[in-house]
Amino acid sequence: MASHMIAIVDDDEDVRGSTGDLLNSLGYDAVAFESAEAFLNSAHAKATTYLILDQQLPGMQGLELQDRLRAAGAPVAIIFVTAYPNPQGRDRALSGGAVAYLPKPYDQNALIQALGSAVPNR
Repeated sequence: MASHMIAIVDDDEDVRGSTGDLLNSLGYDAVAFESAEAFLNSAHAKATTYLILDQQLPGMQGLELQDRLRAAGAPVAIIFVTAYPNPQGRDRALSGGAVAYLPKPYDQNALIQALGSAVPNR
């Protein structure tokens, strides 16, 4: 599993930390970012296989980052997480290729299941 880089993009430090700890305990390489811009400007952006992405972020929103990655042909499987779930956001995320849309606080098993069913476009 360690060959799969997972990026966590969430403005909530506690969510970044607990999600990163969970993923590392499962053998994944996880790296966390507080914003979409920080992720895009990192050396990890091109190596990311899976992206756990908050829908609502300061600056560039999660759905905008998804659109940008898809337009660039980035081969990444996206799992959205949000404290503000809504049908429009869910539909847009899933129609844009996201593999899951989880409301916060999300169950760890739901995240693990989403990762297990996610197939990156590599």
